[in-house]
Amino acid sequence: MIKHDILIVGGGLAGCRAALEIKVRYPNLDVGLIAKTHPIRSHSVSAQGGIAASLRNIDTDDSWESHAFDTVKGSDYLADQDAVEILTKEASDVIIELEHLGVLFSRLPDGRIAQRPFGGHSHSRACYAADKTGHAILHELVNNLRRYGVQIYDEWYVLKLILEDNEAKGLIALEISTSKLEAMTAKAVLFATGGYGRVYNTTSNDYASTGDGLAMAAAAGVPLEDMEFVQFHPTGLYPVGVLVSEAVRGEGAYLLNSEGSRFMSTYAPSRMELAPRDITSRAIGMEIRAGRGINLDGTAGGPFVHLDVRHLGEAAIKSRIPFAWEEAHRLLGVDAVYQPIPVRPTVHYCMGGIPVNVNSQVRRDSETLVERFFGAGECSCVSVHGANRLGANSLLECVVYGRRAGASIAEYVQDKDFPKTDYEYHLKQIRSTIDSLLGQKGTIRINALRQSIQDCMSEYCSVFRTETTLKEGLAKLHKFKKDYQQIYLDDKGDCWNTELIEALELQNILIVAEIILTSALMRQESRGSHAREDYPVRNDEGFLRHTLAYYTQEGTKIDHMPVVINRFTPLERKY
Repeated sequence: MIKHDILIVGGGLAGCRAALEIKVRYPNLDVGLIAKTHPIRSHSVSAQGGIAASLRNIDTDDSWESHAFDTVKGSDYLADQDAVEILTKEASDVIIELEHLGVLFSRLPDGRIAQRPFGGHSHSRACYAADKTGHAILHELVNNLRRYGVQIYDEWYVLKLILEDNEAKGLIALEISTSKLEAMTAKAVLFATGGYGRVYNTTSNDYASTGDGLAMAAAAGVPLEDMEFVQFHPTGLYPVGVLVSEAVRGEGAYLLNSEGSRFMSTYAPSRMELAPRDITSRAIGMEIRAGRGINLDGTAGGPFVHLDVRHLGEAAIKSRIPFAWEEAHRLLGVDAVYQPIPVRPTVHYCMGGIPVNVNSQVRRDSETLVERFFGAGECSCVSVHGANRLGANSLLECVVYGRRAGASIAEYVQDKDFPKTDYEYHLKQIRSTIDSLLGQKGTIRINALRQSIQDCMSEYCSVFRTETTLKEGLAKLHKFKKDYQQIYLDDKGDCWNTELIEALELQNILIVAEIILTSALMRQESRGSHAREDYPVRNDEGFLRHTLAYYTQEGTKIDHMPVVINRFTPLERKY
């Protein structure tokens, strides 16, 4: 059995920042970090546009209070305001820390960190490294983990969270290269496993974003919070779905319909292309519905709109948003210096997740905490994003709450012994699951079933929703759960059996999809990213509350938790 004082699942920004904080505070603590991919290949590396902080390098009248208000308003008032205060107050400090770690931020002529505008922010506060910000930050964090002696298990896949007597007692994990199963134990476990974009068919997320941590927590009896709030980024490169960073609009790009009109003047006249993502995504959807989308031959009535940067000039495009130019050119053959980029909304971010308090400890319900279990980053929900995340706040959450998680765990384990349980029982249970999958004599291919589930979610739980579509989606999903019993695997081997990993991931996708659909069905209002056409108005009286969804064999059960409102009174959201 593998034993560490602390186990961190996830090699992205939140997990790495937590590990670093633990080792800086208590160098003698033994930290193991388990990553499904090599940490440098975590999805954090794909974050492009920036990380928000009121440094006031561009706007001298910016403040953390203004950042907090923008965040709460952007969340459609569902964010917990105590958590937002911590996020925005600590933002400037964590940026300076990152700079001291060696992160190569872009600079102003006088050498200070450059900042750019971002959607929903009232000031230019997004610090950036061209349009490769996540890449720049994650590289330095991983380098520092080596320096501090964190044990990294890269390309290991965690299959089970052992949660007994309201305590996280360890994990069962598989070494992908050998299919060797191991029990792992620790005095505390942190989940920092990222999001679930691959539950949908078109997403900016990488192939590893299958909601594994969320599903494991749900299967262990932990509720998931606010899972109905799925962020669609307005500018996914059509038709491939990869992200065209919000930094492109921050640099001054225009969104144009088939008539050549900057249509955002109709939907958010004060913010135009820099309106919050939920508003911009719905605007693009409505333009396409109205027949003002664009076809590949340039005619009207197509499935996308144009993102136009030609007026910025070649020098600005290739120095300030080089990755966006490169992606459009490499994937579509579009030279953004001379041609507009085809875009439409793509699934991007998970506002909900494993419920945690401001010290990153996981909640069992609104009153009770789970012992030895912590969460940080996109897989968690401390609810700084509420119903809609502002751009440049996700990297910030990972760093601020990754650091807080590390500090909390380091203190928490000081008086803790290792937990006790029958680890061999849990190993046998997982071995049985794997043997059953390998021996299953089905007729359905994994890829076909996964594609059907992803298509179902994109059709029935997309930017716009109704009771009818959500119920139809749930009915189809229940059929797919039965179909899972008929999948078969060609690869029976124990060396890099990626087909087995895909089969296990598909179980997690099914759990997460059911929770999203059920949570969306129960929220009978429109708020942030959750747009119900049959309930088009925000309903604070009935639904200014968090959803807690419990996954059971009998179906997903819904409870609620109050929103922390201690600074900003909910108002109508206009831009």
